Amino acid sequence: MISKPGNIVFFMKIAERQLAQLAAVVETGSVTEGANLLGLSQPALSRTISDLEKRVGEPLFKPGRRPLKPTALGRQLGSQGRAILAATRKASRTIDAFRSGTEGLIRLGGVPFFTDALLSTMIAEFVQDNPGIRIDVSYGYVPQLQAALSADQIDLAIAPAGALAQNDAFRYKEILPARNVIACRTDHPLMRKRNLTECDLVIYPWIEPPAGSPLLGDMRTVLLSFGLSRARIGFSGGSLLSVLNYLEETDALTVLPHSVVFAVRRRNRITVLPFKIPQGNHRSLGILQSAESPRLPAAERFADHVSARFVDLAHLIRRHENAVVWGR
Repeated sequence: MISKPGNIVFFMKIAERQLAQLAAVVETGSVTEGANLLGLSQPALSRTISDLEKRVGEPLFKPGRRPLKPTALGRQLGSQGRAILAATRKASRTIDAFRSGTEGLIRLGGVPFFTDALLSTMIAEFVQDNPGIRIDVSYGYVPQLQAALSADQIDLAIAPAGALAQNDAFRYKEILPARNVIACRTDHPLMRKRNLTECDLVIYPWIEPPAGSPLLGDMRTVLLSFGLSRARIGFSGGSLLSVLNYLEETDALTVLPHSVVFAVRRRNRITVLPFKIPQGNHRSLGILQSAESPRLPAAERFADHVSARFVDLAHLIRRHENAVVWGR
């Protein structure tokens, strides 16, 4: 700031670039080392310091001292430049971390039961290995997930393909072939009965999946194959945990993806009823993204992680499925 006659005040304009370069010389005590630190040539940095001294009208370094020692003004300006230099370095690290996919925010959408039973563990594993990444999860069924992708509210979704209509606006990568099963508690009376028939199944109450869930249509298809338009419903809607708790405490039956039953098998309270049911159209679980979405390295790393985990999981689920003695 320079005062002129008539109380008019003029502010001296100093480029932030000049302050950052001054800070590098103050930090290293050498124009050569400061230039190396910044990736500049020594002559270019020398000109910057010389031009800055001419602009402020004061020396910024004590003459004849090696390593270079800043004057009082040089220290103050160097301190301000150090903040600029630190911000520049942080910005460079942020860019590198973004490009490598090791930092950032991933907005993930998923259908409720799959997300709770399968994805939650995979998310925990991924964040444990990538602490610079945060994952925000939202729930929805396919129409809501497609709308959220189109509105740029989520970056990717894990969704069942059987509920997807052909749409060039989205990319889909299958990660797990899907199969629906009838689930019940492990000590359900039907687990002790041989040669199960539809008549055996319809005498028990059923859990109806939440409205909007593809499982609701799947269960109605199963009931129609039994010759029923509707079964006796003892419980409807609810989260995965509430459905599991209800199954464990009652003789109710419900339709669930086999992968979900497999994921909760360690509780040893829920199992697959050995009775084959209609599967309808091909159903699979996959990664859904907008075809126009820009490249997001962190989301790509997460998608690769999920894909790799499901490769192993699919093999285990097939072994589990083959171990079930289907009754039909």
